[in-house]
Amino acid sequence: MPLEAGLLEILACPACHSPLHEEGDELVCEGSGCELAYPVRDGIPVLLVDEARHPA
Repeated sequence: MPLEAGLLEILACPACHSPLHEEGDELVCEGSGCELAYPVRDGIPVLLVDEARHPA
């Protein structure tokens, strides 16, 4: 289930404060060097650095 566009506009990466974009069931940081991917569980973004992964 895609997130609302208004929500994506206000969310930012907690690690580097760059914008996020949606890829499948994750929100991926657009910041250069960071690029963490945060899970979206049951339509709720989990924006915890400890829960993020580095995309391969």
